[in-house]
Amino acid sequence: MTMKLKTLPAALGLLLVLHGASAMAMDVADAFRQALVNDPASQASDYALAAGREKAVQGDALLLPRVNLVAGASRIHNRQSGEVAPPASLLMPESSSGTARQASVQLAQPLYDRSAAANKRQMHEQSTLAQTQFTAARQGLALRVAEAYFGVLVAEETLRVVQAELNAVRHQRDRAQARFEVGQGRITDVEEAQARLDGVVTREVAAQSLLELRRAQFQETTGVAPQHLAPLAARFVPLPPEPAALNDWQQRGEHNNTLVLAKQSERTMASAELAKHRLSGRPTLELVASYGAKQQSGSLSPLVAPDGDRTGAIGLVLNVPLYAGGALDSRQRESVARLSQAEQELAAAQRDVRLKVQEGYLAVTTGVSRIAAQEQALQSARSALEATTRGRDVGTRTALDVLDAQQRLFAAELDLVQGRADYLLGRLRLAGAAGQLDEDTLRGLAPWLAH
Repeated sequence: MTMKLKTLPAALGLLLVLHGASAMAMDVADAFRQALVNDPASQASDYALAAGREKAVQGDALLLPRVNLVAGASRIHNRQSGEVAPPASLLMPESSSGTARQASVQLAQPLYDRSAAANKRQMHEQSTLAQTQFTAARQGLALRVAEAYFGVLVAEETLRVVQAELNAVRHQRDRAQARFEVGQGRITDVEEAQARLDGVVTREVAAQSLLELRRAQFQETTGVAPQHLAPLAARFVPLPPEPAALNDWQQRGEHNNTLVLAKQSERTMASAELAKHRLSGRPTLELVASYGAKQQSGSLSPLVAPDGDRTGAIGLVLNVPLYAGGALDSRQRESVARLSQAEQELAAAQRDVRLKVQEGYLAVTTGVSRIAAQEQALQSARSALEATTRGRDVGTRTALDVLDAQQRLFAAELDLVQGRADYLLGRLRLAGAAGQLDEDTLRGLAPWLAH
């Protein structure tokens, strides 16, 4: 009993620690790790990578020795017709039967096979392409998780602002109603306030519906409910991209973007395909060796089925395709065209990546000044609301003027939240276009989130 009492505080402490850990806010990196475990597309990319890696192993095998075991057994019934010369008649009885068995081990080692070397190169490049596609899938998942994450935050903030606006408009409606009832207001003020209240109620319903949709999208993407998400930090200081030069980011994109890397792999495979169909790639030379044994049982003649024979052979086999109805030259011309197509697609991918990098770069750089302007607009809207409220109290402004000022304030709050979310997503899109979007990039958003 004493032991149990001593261990009870420790157990309670452990429970408190676990509860505290479960209540910690989830950031974008945490959501990404959950998606890696629960997202079926992410798990499919894992299997695709494992399958793609085997292509390199299969390519290496094309230039390694091949060893085959060939074995067989035959039941033979032999009957001679006609006259047989006396010496042969001793070895070839008129009728015999038995079982003949044979087995051989055959080895073939390519010595010159440009086609197999090209196939090996293609299969290694297929493994590289599988890795590139895996990286692209991870980057796509990271961006989808971030979009779902900030979608929930913006939707929650939208609902909060709309509900605050609803309370403010309802208060103004009640105030106008009270002033009208005591003969100090106009019925038009009451009706105007009621009309605005009805409009805000409609927006509240739309905001609630949007929030439910964003939460469902987050849960479908990550496999967990969007609870305890880390909100945007109250002190939000946007930073320009590092490095600051657009050209540096575009060079990163041309070297690291997964679309460009995939097109480079396709060009390499097209070049290897052309090497297979050139004249230098057509002849093959192999070293061939074999060792076999033959046995038989029954009354079969050794002329029909040798018994106890052992045969070993080694040699070279040269194969030179000379004519195949024009197919050889046609394949070479096709390979030339495919290589040119791959080169043009690579150039197009590099162009598209430069534009995507520029788009993400501008989203970050303009986001810095945009957020500064929105913060100033929010401060101005607050000052304007205070001035309008004081003017209403002294009779120089109306209740409708106060409603207008309140709506401008709420709109400025929403614009600031959306601008901050767009800025963070712009940083992620810039990193993705440059081929540098990973879990560390998501973890780098921590300074802009309130944990």
